Amino acid sequence: MKRFLVATLALTCLITQIEFASAKDQDSRPLKALLVTGGCCHDYERQKAILTKGTAARADIVWTIVHQGGTTTDTKIPLYEDPRWAEGFDVIVHNECFAHVKDKEFVERILKPHKEGTPAVLIHCAMHCYRTGTDDWFEFVGVQSPGHGPHYAYKIENLKPDHDVMSAFGDSWEVPKGELYHTVKLWPTATPLAQARRQKDNEPQTCIWTNQYKENTRVFCTTVGHYNETMIEPRYLDMLTKGLLWAAGRDPKKEFHATEEKTDEEIKALASA
Repeated sequence: MKRFLVATLALTCLITQIEFASAKDQDSRPLKALLVTGGCCHDYERQKAILTKGTAARADIVWTIVHQGGTTTDTKIPLYEDPRWAEGFDVIVHNECFAHVKDKEFVERILKPHKEGTPAVLIHCAMHCYRTGTDDWFEFVGVQSPGHGPHYAYKIENLKPDHDVMSAFGDSWEVPKGELYHTVKLWPTATPLAQARRQKDNEPQTCIWTNQYKENTRVFCTTVGHYNETMIEPRYLDMLTKGLLWAAGRDPKKEFHATEEKTDEEIKALASA
């Protein structure tokens, strides 16, 4: 009996050690991220380089890029025809602009892996996509945005300086060049992290937030990011990298690291390359 208890204890310790080692390996391995980009009205050719190089300089991220759809608003890109399109990735980044894709079955195929737990980051025009006449996409986003105002510089106000994503953002940031999205509805699952005030009436518009989608899917969103001149800013790339890590369940305090000035200069060169 004594030998049996000793053997059982040893086995329990071994299992605990293996599980701990597996969890440690999971946290220390590179994050596998998929960037989906393309569609109307934005310089996605340069932005895909700015976003992937800028975030990879700040965290251990291995990127796969899918750029499809040309400059249209209504293309159902081939990627989403595959029901397994998101398999193998830790997080999906949507920086796409297909507002006139209205096929509910197609949009359901996009949402399915996210409903099942695959984290997401959504940037700028991704908030305006897939208007099927239902709230399906907006529930995923956490905010409904019907449009935007004229192009002008605006000040972002940090609402959650204690949040891991926003802790080093500062109290505010003047976006050098922007297109502020109007936000008319905030889902109860969404948590605003920052806002900017609409020029015409000074009304605050949520521009950085998190969303808890379904039971177990983290979503990080920002409507900031129309212009390359904004995306290349270190403060923007810092915020986006931390948001990506947060969405993927990683600890930004441990896995984010400030980039070297040389790397930032290389990223700036991409804006007009």
